[in-house]
Amino acid sequence: MSNLPIFDVAGSAMTAQSVRLSTVASNLANADTVAGSPDAVYRARQPVFSAEPIAGDPALAGVRVTAVNESTAAPIKRYEPNHPLADAQGYVYAPDVDPVAQMVDMISASRSYQADVEVLNTAKELANATLMLGK
Repeated sequence: MSNLPIFDVAGSAMTAQSVRLSTVASNLANADTVAGSPDAVYRARQPVFSAEPIAGDPALAGVRVTAVNESTAAPIKRYEPNHPLADAQGYVYAPDVDPVAQMVDMISASRSYQADVEVLNTAKELANATLMLGK
């Protein structure tokens, strides 16, 4: 914790957006994977955020990742009898991951992260300008 809580607030937001970007990257990387059973298929992940008081002040809150939930969507069942992972009926199972929605989420998380960096930079400049007032 710093003397200027704005750094704690922006830092917690950057950490949360970093987790969000990581989950999106994982979802996109596994969007085209298949499995031989519905139980073994990749499940898309989504972080859950909550407000977290900073410095014991309930009016001042940062962001905390409370959980990373897995999707409950049913996997996509495809008939591919020649696939090496096909089950006895010739089906493979793919995750229900929408790459377009994931890209939109990635852009949103990236822009949020950039905004948090700007908050940090502005706060740093203001703190430096305040320190230079006496010179």
